[in-house]
Amino acid sequence: MKTLIVVTMLSLLSGCTQSDWRTASRESAGLALDPATDTQASIEIYAADAFSWRGWFAVHTWLAIKPENAPTYTVYEVVSWALTKNSPALTEYKTITPDRYWYGAKPEKILSIQGARATELIPKVLIAVNYYPWANEYTLFPGPNSNTFPAWVGLQVPELELTMPFRAIGSGYAH
Repeated sequence: MKTLIVVTMLSLLSGCTQSDWRTASRESAGLALDPATDTQASIEIYAADAFSWRGWFAVHTWLAIKPENAPTYTVYEVVSWALTKNSPALTEYKTITPDRYWYGAKPEKILSIQGARATELIPKVLIAVNYYPWANEYTLFPGPNSNTFPAWVGLQVPELELTMPFRAIGSGYAH
């Protein structure tokens, strides 16, 4: 009987989540400012449900920075699969859509700073990014993981006044 209950619960959970990362949406959620029309500096942190069944319990977070007049955002995020390619877990890429769905999960902004304040804070944020101590590590629980990274940046740059979501499992590892 216990086995039947467990199998039923797993079936229900898997039926309610995206199961193929290759076909999951990565389109823009329409939350970010368009760098082609909005030239002001920007610092944004996004959170979206983690992929598949993990999204019932946790979020994935990432950081996007766009200096004034920059044509793209630079996105920084920690992903475990980078380690399998002999790359650091902390990845960096340029994009005009830093607000992409996280493999089917719509993101939300958990931090948004624009204009002169962003221009003032970007150098401090970049220093924190460059000194992130776990750039080559990833552990799902207790961390370091994708949520440890923005939490650590927030601790290094308290002017961000970052509050991580409750479901940002691993964010406490930075303390």
